[in-house]
Amino acid sequence: MPSRRQFLQSMGLGAAAAMLPSVSRGADERPNILYIMSDDHAAPAISAYGSFLAKVAPTPNLDRIAREGMLFRNCLVTNSICTPSRAAIFTGKYAHKNGVYKFTALDQSQPTLPKMMQAAGYHTGLVGKYHLHSNPVGLDFWSVLPGQGCYHDPQFVEMGDEHPSGWVKRGKRTTYQGHSSDVIADKAIHYLTNVRPKDKPFYFCCQFKAPHDTWECAKRYEGYLADVDIPEPTTLHDDYATRSDALRTTGQKIGVHHTNYVKPDQEPDERKRRSACYQIYIRKYLRCVKGIDDNVGRILDTLEKLGLEKNTIVIYTADQGFFLGEHGLYDKRFFYEESLRMPFLVRWPGRVKAGSTNEDLVLNVDFAPTLLEAVGAQPHPEMQGRSFLPILDGTTPADWREAMYYRYYVSHFNTEPHYGVRTKTHKLIYYDRTKQWELFDLRTDPNELRNIIDAPASAPIVKTLKAELTRLQTELGDDPKDDGSRPRTGFEKR
Repeated sequence: MPSRRQFLQSMGLGAAAAMLPSVSRGADERPNILYIMSDDHAAPAISAYGSFLAKVAPTPNLDRIAREGMLFRNCLVTNSICTPSRAAIFTGKYAHKNGVYKFTALDQSQPTLPKMMQAAGYHTGLVGKYHLHSNPVGLDFWSVLPGQGCYHDPQFVEMGDEHPSGWVKRGKRTTYQGHSSDVIADKAIHYLTNVRPKDKPFYFCCQFKAPHDTWECAKRYEGYLADVDIPEPTTLHDDYATRSDALRTTGQKIGVHHTNYVKPDQEPDERKRRSACYQIYIRKYLRCVKGIDDNVGRILDTLEKLGLEKNTIVIYTADQGFFLGEHGLYDKRFFYEESLRMPFLVRWPGRVKAGSTNEDLVLNVDFAPTLLEAVGAQPHPEMQGRSFLPILDGTTPADWREAMYYRYYVSHFNTEPHYGVRTKTHKLIYYDRTKQWELFDLRTDPNELRNIIDAPASAPIVKTLKAELTRLQTELGDDPKDDGSRPRTGFEKR
């Protein structure tokens, strides 16, 4: 049997060997980690955030995590698209460093959170939507959807059924009857009850497919909100005045593609048609969220029944934000607040103050360093994020970040590639293909309706933010000329 150091080296973690905590031979009292993540779940669709949807579509089980823990209001994604965000969470690195710019595979030879948790003595597991395309590494137990997976009677690739090519999608598939959210919760409960070793802590990921398009709910929710007129976001009928061309040319608009529910010949008035499509879309979306909330309740109840709730860090998040009709949009991608903000709730009994909230700029690349420090390990030197464990303890470090860097690389929906910088008060966006700029004052214009890039009074802040943008690109090692067309998957090494 290889030594612990040999195991680290085989996992590409040799440099981290000296940073791991010593593990007691007796009972290991370090906290368990239950990481629950949904796909495309926007913060306004969690009632604890108090949004325009809170009263009509409450989420009592997710609210419970917030009520018993900490709610983050400025948890932000560095690239608002599924696979790159998941790669950033696993590696603690930005897309240009981990090699996942778009929907490509993760190079598993690099250090990842599961590998480091496993090396630190944790039992590691993941069920549900994985979406990193290369066979999972660093997990003691896994059962994942191949790609997006299906909502009804989903197929899974189980650990042991992976294909030697290394591609998840080519693995042997097993079909499970039922709705994906129910099946994934069942698998999570099975792990907690029957799979995890009782003599070591666990790091376990339960990752729902919902509420990703095409928003297909379980049959029992088909009547949910059927007779309710869902409130519209105030920017549903945004006219895009003063903004760049990107909003006008994108295809991710309500009434187009996945939300093309009402045809022009059925409702010729464009405004009324958008409102009608929105009502259908948001009901479908919230029905999927209802299924997640109920299943999270089942999982939390299981923790209690097993006596695990007091020593388990429970996290609920999504892989990025999502438009729920704001600016007349659905989907994500843009650097605008709705797709930038990730919901992030953390319950840690005895450590995180119940009912607390936080406004600091926290990023998805920070997740891995934080969880590693929480279990007594240290981040790998390659990780670009920073642990926010002090913030969970109620203290913001004096040198905590005042600005964050964002970059989206072109994929589909004709959404223009762009990058930019956001502070607590302002946001600067540059669409590098069309060479257009946007500047927003988030204090006076939180809905980002007034692009003030050309206002004479904006000149000083534009100068400051452009300098900050350059500083962050340099510090993070991102080349603006790198358009993401050469991903690094690990398969090219074979």
